[in-house]
Amino acid sequence: MRLLYVMDPLETMHPLKDTTFALMRATAERGHESLHCLPAQLSHRDGRVFAHARQAIISDEAPHHAYGRREVVALDELDAVLVRKDPPFDTAYLLATQVLEHARGKVLIANDPRGLREANEKLYALNFSKWMARTIVSANLEEILDFARDAGGRAVIKPLDGAGGVGVMTLSAGDRNARAIVDVVTHEGKRPAMVQAFLDQVTEGDKRVLLLDGEPLGAILRVPRGDDFRANIHVGGSVVATELSTREREIVDDLAPRLRADGLFFVGLDLIGEHLTEVNVTSPTGIQELARLSGGQPAARVIRWVEERRVKR
Repeated sequence: MRLLYVMDPLETMHPLKDTTFALMRATAERGHESLHCLPAQLSHRDGRVFAHARQAIISDEAPHHAYGRREVVALDELDAVLVRKDPPFDTAYLLATQVLEHARGKVLIANDPRGLREANEKLYALNFSKWMARTIVSANLEEILDFARDAGGRAVIKPLDGAGGVGVMTLSAGDRNARAIVDVVTHEGKRPAMVQAFLDQVTEGDKRVLLLDGEPLGAILRVPRGDDFRANIHVGGSVVATELSTREREIVDDLAPRLRADGLFFVGLDLIGEHLTEVNVTSPTGIQELARLSGGQPAARVIRWVEERRVKR
């Protein structure tokens, strides 16, 4: 097969951490070819979508990645397109999904461009609010502060376009910095933010569940540093092995039909204290940590799924 990865430059990948690196390595191990392009290297001409691509060569030995030959390739002549551009979902990301729209149904695209546009990683979780802690989305200063007081005096505020824990802060009733924090995150009331009741279980960890076509590949538990409440790996959280509880399996089963319907095939759910907090769809991470802790080959499972689901010609 020939797979196109629409993503950031290869140089941004960490060979021991990056999920896309593991997927490319599994692609090569299964005898397939990886191609690489940036979102801006997609084009549309005469009703078809093309990529100004380069061959991506991956190795476990340094240097870990290299570019091969250049070519302009029609997406409908490929076996799959894997959209792995890291957040934020900005205007450039939006435009890339709108170009990819014209390749829908002609090649397997994961995740689907319509699904990517639909699923803001914070707001999409509201479709499943029964599994969430108390949550509001607002840009109103007083409404947010009232919510924090009503939620037991402590809440978490998140920018809607953030990733990796960046910009996520706690709000405490009576804290003289609370108003300033809300102003910063909401850009002084110009942008809504998500505010959630603080879950004490975050000290035990934030569970990342990787799903493939609605079924769990497995889960890892990200444990925050002693001096931070955020458990994201990006900000220094450590990773330990974990399993899904009965309630967490119920959450997965409830989300799976909607995820499949929206073409969101490779997804990372974030759970704290058996509550859903986010649905990560743009470039879910954690597959290398999962492989090391479980002893399995989750990246190879993803590529086998692509082999089975690709558009037959």
